[in-house]
Amino acid sequence: MNEGQGVSILWAIGALTLVGSALFARRIPMGQAAKMALAWIAIFAIGLVIYAFRNDIKAFGQRVWSEISPPEAVVEGEALRIRQSPDGHFWVTALVNGNEERFLVDSGATITALSVGAAQRSDVERSGGFPMVLSTANGVINADRAEVATLVVGPIRREAVSVVIAEEFQGTNVLGMNFLSSLSSWGVEGEWLVLQP
Repeated sequence: MNEGQGVSILWAIGALTLVGSALFARRIPMGQAAKMALAWIAIFAIGLVIYAFRNDIKAFGQRVWSEISPPEAVVEGEALRIRQSPDGHFWVTALVNGNEERFLVDSGATITALSVGAAQRSDVERSGGFPMVLSTANGVINADRAEVATLVVGPIRREAVSVVIAEEFQGTNVLGMNFLSSLSSWGVEGEWLVLQP
């Protein structure tokens, strides 16, 4: 037993003494006191288990929600309606040079961005030249310029779309304003983002 464990044991003994003396002073029968103590131990144990598995519980909840909720995007006429996801963002699946990739729609991003993995899977070559300096939520980064031959989002198809590629995107692809401004209109209606070609 090290010094830290000894201190923890002393704190536990002190806490038990404090609780025990409070129960003794109230003259609660031992059987009832034991039941109350076990109930509190169970409550704290359940809380600890929930805290320890919080990420798994969150992932489980999101998976259940995705199974019972409507699809993330619906085509209505020429418009594409994208449902707001539980994280508060608008996510959509798009085809990049025929390869399916998931994108965050971000009106705060000037240009559409691809992760390195998405660029490789979609055969998007970096243009070369000087990198573009971008100010992101995670700080200032250098990103390589590139061009996507075709970008298809629902019924909306765009060709020769300028994009940037950077390691710092860490697997997240972003549909930026250069894509959104190519649309006739776009806007949020309740929990839906509506894109008009």
